[in-house]
Amino acid sequence: MDPSMENNSKIVRRSKEEKKVLRKQIKASHTLLKHEGVSTTSQRTKSLVVANGGLGNGVGREELSAALREMGEVETLFMPPNKPYAFVTYRSEESAQKAHVHLNGQKLQCGESSVTLYLTYVHSVTCEEEACVPLPEGLVLLEDFVSPEEEALLLAAVDWSYTNDDVTAQKALKHRRVKHYGFEFRYDNNNVDKDKPLPAGLPVECQPVLQRCVKNGHMDIMPDQLTVNQYASGQGIPPHVDTHSAFEDTILSLSLGSKTVMEFRHPDGRVVHVLLPGRSLLVMKGESRYLWTHGITPRKFDMVPACDLQRPADATSDLGTHSSLTLSKRGTRTSFTFRKIRHEPCRCAFPSACDSQGAPSVPSTSPPSTPSLPCCHADAARLEEEYVHRVYNAIASHFSSTRHSPWPCVCHFLSSLPPGSVLADVGCGNGKYLGVNPEVIAVGCDRSRALIKICAERGFQAFVSDALSVPLRTATFDACISIAVIHHFSTQERRLAAVRELVRLLKPGGRALIYVWAFEQEYKQQKSKYLKDYNKEHPGNHSPNNSISEASQGPEGNKSIDDSKMHTESSGPVDNIPDVSKATDGKLSIHTNRTAFNTRDLLVPWHLKKGGVRGEGESGEGGKKEKQKEKSKTISDNSCPNSLNSNQDPDDSSPGFDFSTTSGSRLDTTDCKSQPSPAPVFHRYYHVFQQGELEQLCVQVAGVKVQSSYHDQGNWCVILEKD
Repeated sequence: MDPSMENNSKIVRRSKEEKKVLRKQIKASHTLLKHEGVSTTSQRTKSLVVANGGLGNGVGREELSAALREMGEVETLFMPPNKPYAFVTYRSEESAQKAHVHLNGQKLQCGESSVTLYLTYVHSVTCEEEACVPLPEGLVLLEDFVSPEEEALLLAAVDWSYTNDDVTAQKALKHRRVKHYGFEFRYDNNNVDKDKPLPAGLPVECQPVLQRCVKNGHMDIMPDQLTVNQYASGQGIPPHVDTHSAFEDTILSLSLGSKTVMEFRHPDGRVVHVLLPGRSLLVMKGESRYLWTHGITPRKFDMVPACDLQRPADATSDLGTHSSLTLSKRGTRTSFTFRKIRHEPCRCAFPSACDSQGAPSVPSTSPPSTPSLPCCHADAARLEEEYVHRVYNAIASHFSSTRHSPWPCVCHFLSSLPPGSVLADVGCGNGKYLGVNPEVIAVGCDRSRALIKICAERGFQAFVSDALSVPLRTATFDACISIAVIHHFSTQERRLAAVRELVRLLKPGGRALIYVWAFEQEYKQQKSKYLKDYNKEHPGNHSPNNSISEASQGPEGNKSIDDSKMHTESSGPVDNIPDVSKATDGKLSIHTNRTAFNTRDLLVPWHLKKGGVRGEGESGEGGKKEKQKEKSKTISDNSCPNSLNSNQDPDDSSPGFDFSTTSGSRLDTTDCKSQPSPAPVFHRYYHVFQQGELEQLCVQVAGVKVQSSYHDQGNWCVILEKD
């Protein structure tokens, strides 16, 4: 071949490769804006967002920092928790430009995997201040409690070679190996047989350590029961509270070998992640022992601070706001848990979690007996607290991962607002509507702190508030929206109060858009997507089944423009609404997902998935978009995503940007070969509206008229105008 032709060929090939990188770079920028609220710019700056260079993609700080520093002096490197991207700021624009030119489209090797980086300029990088969160009351972490020599002696004292050992009651559980000394802890009833001590007591190698614990006041009396757990990389233990009736107050847990992160969760939804270094001692007393659950999420990597930080002894780093995180690969960890057998009933101050005082020894997230319909304001508030507020705080991250595509009709309403209009989204959830129309001034509020935190992470203006009492000025807003909110209020009076509060916020002439879930999921001989998806997934099978995917789960289904055309029904109320069957004996029924409703007040299940990818219940924006999204994730289909996060402990499920990942370039964050524990099922209260009921509710509010009403894919909707 002519040398000049060969050179031209290389130039053409290089040009095509550059175009390919540019296309993927633009696609990454669009994905960042749509799913994360990260705005990029074509203007050169000192700051760049590095798509695919995040902790959520299995990229460690050390590997990314080394690549970035080759381009120039790095001022800051911010790697948000669980996200598939990072932000870097250089000392000079020249260094940032060099990184933009030379690192775009380049593969970064991270251990045995690799990712392709795409860099785009951003105007600025906002890092949350690193915060310390208090440890649960009664919890103390003592680092370097045993020496390396003591650690070696203790590990050598445990002989795992016997598979059937009656002396130490050795067990091979699904997620770990276990030995018991002194007394066997029985997992079938979560208790010990106090009349049948094991032949061997605690190993003599433990005595110096335990004597030091008693001498230093960490425990009042020598323990007589020891459980040794050995965790391989990727293994963990489900969240639990050690049985009250089995053991006395203080529990000691000694960590040997690899470090890990233990999660403590309060019944009110608070979560604290505690890094347990090797050779550290964890002391659990009082509230931390009796009320908070503790567990270890099965995964092969943990997010940990990249350097040791000075912090109070009674606090830990908040991994949700930490800006200096990196990935730590787990190795084999062995824990020695020392306890004292209890011989009298527990009389702790936490009866709600105490089996001696009537609480079940194995708590369940499913209601053993469904609640009754409220008969007064106090009952209604309690019902909504337990079956709405607490549930959304618990499922926030998973819920948010299924709520990313705004509904077309809501977008049409928002886009119709004149530039400069002021908008309030009451019950804004994860904020997916706050950025639809960039020409309006939008503020959101929601009862869930966890969802508001997600809004803040996306750069939206939002705050925590009850929809019945929004702390905003009267007659301030040009428009308000309430999407899939009012159906969570459990009495007619509270639903009416919610509409009144929306109207109060509006200026004269202002408009409000309200969506509620419809009792009529089949309307004008057309089934809603909520019902259609069941038939798609079960062709020829007409019996309901709960084992279904999240392609659509109710009032927030993913809809195309064709599927969500407005159908104006009336401009006023519909009289004489026929009453459908009510809850049997005043008890709320549990709805079977994706089936027609047979009562207006009910509990709808939400199946929490650890990976945050699937769930059941209300609407999932899933279907085709979820499948398309999976193709662009850097976390592989046969590994489970990292779920270390404050209130989503399930994972944020942020989309990845590695569009050309090699087969071995994915982060395996869990031992997925082991059988997963059953997914928790939460139940959310709903009042589903019959045709005309929403209009009838709205006209009871003085000074407002129903401008239009329509049925939109299983939802009743109205647009109100204030006089």
